[in-house]
Amino acid sequence: MSQKNQIKGDHFRFTVLTNKMIRMEYQPEGKFEDATTQTVTNRDLGQPEFRVEHNKDGFVVQIETDSFHLYYRGGEFNGENLFIDTKYNYQTHYPRWHYGDDDPKNLLGTARTLDGADGAIPLKPGIMSRSGFAILDDSQSMLQSGDTVSQRSVSEIDLYGFAYGHEYRAALRDYYRLTGFPPLVPRFALGNWWSRFYPYTQKSYLDLMAHFKKAGVPISVAVLDMNWHVTDIPAQYGSGWTGYTWNKKLFPEPAKFLQTLHEQGKHVTLNVHPAAGIRPSEAKYGQVAKAVGIDPASKQPVLFDLNNQNFVRAYFDLVHHPLEREGVDFWWLDWQQGAARSQKQIDPLWALNVLHFEDQQREKGDQALILSRYAGPGSHRYPIGFSGDTVASWQSLKFQPYFTATATNIGYAWWSHDIGGHMHGHYDPELSLRWLQFGVFSPIMRLHSSDNPFMGKEPWNYDEVTAEIMTQFMRLRAQLVPYLFTADILTHQQGQALIEPIYYRDSEVKEAYQFKNEYFFGSEMLVVPITSPSDQETGLASATGYVPAGDWTDFFTHQMYHGPAIVKFHREASHYPVLVRSGGIIPLALDPMASTDTLPNAMTIKLFPGERHAYVLREQTSSGEAQTKFTWDPQAKIFAIKVADPDGVIPAKRTYRLDVVGSAEKIKPVNGHHNQEMSLAMKSQNHETEKMAQIFTVLQQAKVDFDLKKQLWQSIQNMPTIKTALTVTSLAPKNLSDALLEILLNDHA
Repeated sequence: MSQKNQIKGDHFRFTVLTNKMIRMEYQPEGKFEDATTQTVTNRDLGQPEFRVEHNKDGFVVQIETDSFHLYYRGGEFNGENLFIDTKYNYQTHYPRWHYGDDDPKNLLGTARTLDGADGAIPLKPGIMSRSGFAILDDSQSMLQSGDTVSQRSVSEIDLYGFAYGHEYRAALRDYYRLTGFPPLVPRFALGNWWSRFYPYTQKSYLDLMAHFKKAGVPISVAVLDMNWHVTDIPAQYGSGWTGYTWNKKLFPEPAKFLQTLHEQGKHVTLNVHPAAGIRPSEAKYGQVAKAVGIDPASKQPVLFDLNNQNFVRAYFDLVHHPLEREGVDFWWLDWQQGAARSQKQIDPLWALNVLHFEDQQREKGDQALILSRYAGPGSHRYPIGFSGDTVASWQSLKFQPYFTATATNIGYAWWSHDIGGHMHGHYDPELSLRWLQFGVFSPIMRLHSSDNPFMGKEPWNYDEVTAEIMTQFMRLRAQLVPYLFTADILTHQQGQALIEPIYYRDSEVKEAYQFKNEYFFGSEMLVVPITSPSDQETGLASATGYVPAGDWTDFFTHQMYHGPAIVKFHREASHYPVLVRSGGIIPLALDPMASTDTLPNAMTIKLFPGERHAYVLREQTSSGEAQTKFTWDPQAKIFAIKVADPDGVIPAKRTYRLDVVGSAEKIKPVNGHHNQEMSLAMKSQNHETEKMAQIFTVLQQAKVDFDLKKQLWQSIQNMPTIKTALTVTSLAPKNLSDALLEILLNDHA
């Protein structure tokens, strides 16, 4: 941190970090903090241009950049002596922030957990606001260097002002520069996870994995909830919620069990509730007790205490590391005992996340991973987030897309939800399916449920049609891993998150803020989640969303849309509203059952023709990184492939099969190691025939009179579009009318 950026007095210090970010400190003794904190890891963000004036117009200090003007009269910060004018016009009267002001236009961030939630919950602020200015308060943050956390020597007011206007991507990128970029999430974590709170046995779990394979359902991560360990312990030691000793009655050969899962290409995580420490009922109790200075004969429990370094060493070296050597890949840290009891204590959840992730990094480098709850700003450095035990209801599903997208506003890009809901609810195949579809287009796809014998999320627990659709979507998730991992690399290297609220790319359009559940999914896709059941009249579910300017094509139906527009999307069970940008390019693994650990040999590249566009597929192994650039030129009708693979990470047998959406042209696979240009004939499929087929299907399945169906069908066949629309609006019930008009009108510019 350059002192050239600092303006300092006896009790105050301002640091201009960028032309849009300023640190504001007040400390009565003039003892300012230069060390890194839990949240802030770097304050050297360059040398911005700014102007300073002292003792002018009644102000001790004025600081001005091209984005803000700070005024300070002196004294302990308050609303009268410290304020900032931003150089934007996003507020009702004038663009001013006073110290201590609430921020009603803050776009919010996230929350610690969704435990017990049955719908919306309050969210903490983020670092973005429609007012153009937001505050990150680091005053209560402890100091942190690596995995060592300590108290500040003195307390101070320590604020960071973000004056980024509506440049939300820039705000996020600089937030990551300040607080640390998210680590790379291991590739395997981007596939499907199987998780359930259930007393599996070694045999029943392996039989289940065999059933998934036979059914063609790919699973990358095998999760074991708390029943892996002994839970029936002597009453004097409390409940069996905490445990580290394999239940040999259920898992007689743990090492062999874990080895078998690894041979199947799966990674394994075990659930732990560490709050009760290590009790005499544990197999490792004697060793741990001695390590912390307790006589094992005393049967005195070893208390959970992350401030005790002897305990921390024993906790990892004697308890967790032996289990990892057996084959446990990472840990699900299920801390449910709240935050710190006083300001002098570190939040146990934060300490657990830091210690476990840093321990993983030492052993596994960029394959490090934990699954744990959010512990505040800076938690993005310790992925991934476990959002907790939600109620299985439409209300819960309705909140999760917004909750997931908004978390990006505090840099928390990798939430993992209990897809399908954890508890309560009732048998509802449609809810389970729509939740699973949202999971496929979420950061992490982890099915989960309670030990209720009727709550299992296996596809075959539902009717045959629902089971088949679930299977196809889980296969699609596995195929999307190349696309997801590209976004993962961009998040890690450039601070561009996989999930972005619509206003990140369309910040001056009110509809971008109105449709809160909608989000961008990587660079190419836009998702409008379905969060309510289908209507009885049409059998279709619907979701209303905003289509940004330009041409868009539905990933599943190939229906075309022209924005800007507000559209009510109607979808049968097998389809989901996912739009691809004009010229969009989506890389898919050809074989969904192949291991997600390895780069695919064969890939399908889906091209959605339209405007000129390029997409870079990013791939990485321990050997290095490769980039393959795909470019579509609509004027020349050329699809180009340019390969940069200096470290030889692309598989020797790599091929690409180009699938041009809307074209009947059959294109042979090409070698994935060569630069090449493919000239396309662009033999268009009959779009009108496809549209009429869609309309006929909607009418066929609608629960209205046959005579009305016939009348509507004849009108649609014989009348011009505008007259048809008027007829449909006049004759058809509203839900049916809306569904038909979506198909009839939305591909018209």
